[in-house]
Amino acid sequence: MKKAFVQLHVAIILAGFTAILGKLIQLNEGLLTFYRMLLSALILAAFLFYKKQMEHISATNKMKLFGVGAIIAIHWVTFYGSIKYSNVSVSVTCLSTIGFFTSLFEPLLMRRKIDFVEVFLGLLAIAGVYLIFNFYPEYKMGILFGIISAMFACIFPIINKKLLNDFAPNTVTLYEMSGGCIALVLILPFYLSYFPASYYLPTFSDWWWLIILAAVCTVFAFNLSLQALKHISAFTTNLSYNFEPVYSIILAFIIFKENKFLGRGFYFGLGLILLAVTLQMMRVYQEKKTRKL
Repeated sequence: MKKAFVQLHVAIILAGFTAILGKLIQLNEGLLTFYRMLLSALILAAFLFYKKQMEHISATNKMKLFGVGAIIAIHWVTFYGSIKYSNVSVSVTCLSTIGFFTSLFEPLLMRRKIDFVEVFLGLLAIAGVYLIFNFYPEYKMGILFGIISAMFACIFPIINKKLLNDFAPNTVTLYEMSGGCIALVLILPFYLSYFPASYYLPTFSDWWWLIILAAVCTVFAFNLSLQALKHISAFTTNLSYNFEPVYSIILAFIIFKENKFLGRGFYFGLGLILLAVTLQMMRVYQEKKTRKL
């Protein structure tokens, strides 16, 4: 269990850096996600082929993994859209609503009773986002994208927890990245008609950041997260990812000086979110301690 929490925490730190890369890469959010997933699939496929660890699975299971990949693709498109239409700090803070959506979706997908304490903690995070929305109405499009991103982000860890009983993490990642690419080939023509791109092929600078994003912050981080998910619940995993804004915000303050544009409304909202995360961590720890006794 301790190793799983370490793996999860490292994955969260790397996830926090993806927001910074999303700001540095000037591509439209839809194209950025497509190139991220394409590069991730190619890098992982080459690695598995070299290690002779390529796992062949049935067409039915491929479709399941491709479907989850499509969900991840939508999550990333809306996440990067949130960054483009607001800023890194606001965008990653919106992801804190993952806990609320997980508290509703996980019981439905896993067929268990709703935990109203989880719902309450999720609502605390929602209240934090609401405060930010009220103080920064000019970011409403970015906040809307961020909430949609959080809704999709809470779904795939729940489904992946089931899939990891049957497939290795690398296999899951490979097919999900590939499925996301296929989904985006179908979705992007419609998406780009509403949210046009200024250019379609990455610049030299874009390629450099995309390679780091794909190899380190996607393939490596995604596999760490899946390894941890074998031993930690989907709700705890998702709520733990609420620490992602902390790392992203610190980096955004240092690199982009975003602290100059944020006032007390943002910090009040962030405080509520951190309170929700802290209370859940204390709750999980107490439950584990009680079981040992």
